[in-house]
Amino acid sequence: MSVPKVVIVGRPNVGKSSILNWQAGRLVSVVDPTAGVTRDRVGHLMFVGDRYFEMIDTGGIGIVDSDDLSEDIERQIQTAIDQATVILFVVDGITGVTPLDRVVAERLRKVDKPKLIVINKCDSTKTDAEIHEFHALAPVELLQTSVRANRGRDDLMKGILSILPPPAEGEDLEGKTLAEEPELKMAIVGRRNVGKSTFINALAETERMIVSEIAGTTRDSVDVRFELDGKSFVAIDTPGVRKRKSLANDIEFYGLVRATKSIRRADVVLMFFDATQTISQVDKKLMEEIQDNSKPCIFVVNKWDLGLELGQTTEKWGKYFENSFKSMRHVPVAFITAKDSHNIKQLINLAQSIFKQARERVSTGQLNRVLQEAIKDNPPHIAKNRAPKCFFATQVAVQPPTIVVKVNDVELFSPSWERYLLGRFREDLPFKEVPIRLYLRGKTKEDGDDE
Repeated sequence: MSVPKVVIVGRPNVGKSSILNWQAGRLVSVVDPTAGVTRDRVGHLMFVGDRYFEMIDTGGIGIVDSDDLSEDIERQIQTAIDQATVILFVVDGITGVTPLDRVVAERLRKVDKPKLIVINKCDSTKTDAEIHEFHALAPVELLQTSVRANRGRDDLMKGILSILPPPAEGEDLEGKTLAEEPELKMAIVGRRNVGKSTFINALAETERMIVSEIAGTTRDSVDVRFELDGKSFVAIDTPGVRKRKSLANDIEFYGLVRATKSIRRADVVLMFFDATQTISQVDKKLMEEIQDNSKPCIFVVNKWDLGLELGQTTEKWGKYFENSFKSMRHVPVAFITAKDSHNIKQLINLAQSIFKQARERVSTGQLNRVLQEAIKDNPPHIAKNRAPKCFFATQVAVQPPTIVVKVNDVELFSPSWERYLLGRFREDLPFKEVPIRLYLRGKTKEDGDDE
């Protein structure tokens, strides 16, 4: 990669994630007073002046992880340091130099890369006289910051730009490419430990996310860009969700909120299930969120190798989905084994296909031919001694395809007939596997008489 990487490192709870969010201008990384919140590498593409670079947050060095993932977190930190162009060594201006800060300094002393020491949490000038002690950590420039007081933000950015190496050949082009909208944004959602991060790593062909048998490893929603067949995609790995009453702490609550936000900003949602587990209330809750946002979706049954060992079949799962999600029978189903990369390319191709369906626009003529045929085959029943009439239909939007049918009186049409009409539109128009929004609109005075 030609785009420089500015990696934020330091002991736990010195405000590394806050600094990333502060500079990015939005919530990129989960922030919580609990030490060790960040586990994966979390990055954000920056464009400042005429330079592109990626700012990367890392886990706290020296953390003893509550889920025994310390080795995995450490490996992610080391990967970030190895790939870094510039290192921001963050310390806490309130607590001063700690033994763990010295451990971090000793580790970074062996890394021959440009560095800055960022003395964070300097909310006022009261700490200014004490910053000299941080000079002992490394012979590099010291910068004071406070995210809370919005102090030193511009100075920090100027400091970063001053020690970035000259632009490499192709850096600007690659930065512009990374800044462009991808071909497709896919949210990877599901309950905990269904293999979402394993799938992301298979796509990225690197261990970008920590993969563990411990449920709930991912705490941030992390965007991972990858290429396939010359096209650029973004996969959004989301925290695994569990029942609200089971949420252990604020960190998991933020993860739940971010999972739902990821659904809203995705083009297609890949809803993951474990082939060895039954569908849960959490799965149904997530599907409600997907349905409420009218997002194209694929049911992804992961760990299919284990499912086959249990004697499962694609037909059984198809029927299971139909019975569990009766209003989502249009959703296609994919069977994969992420750890072996089995059927992953086919899944991405399917995601592209349904995204294309969601953006289709049909002519008013075609739409009204389907409408008239539907009425001919199954006319709506007379209600309130009046005959329901449909005058014309038009598609008013895409993503999702949205169809408005002008009628004489909305109240004359039963919900069952509306479902029938929606089914006919799905069957006869190029929207077979995506949600459709259908609205009946009554005539107004401006439209003239019913007849």
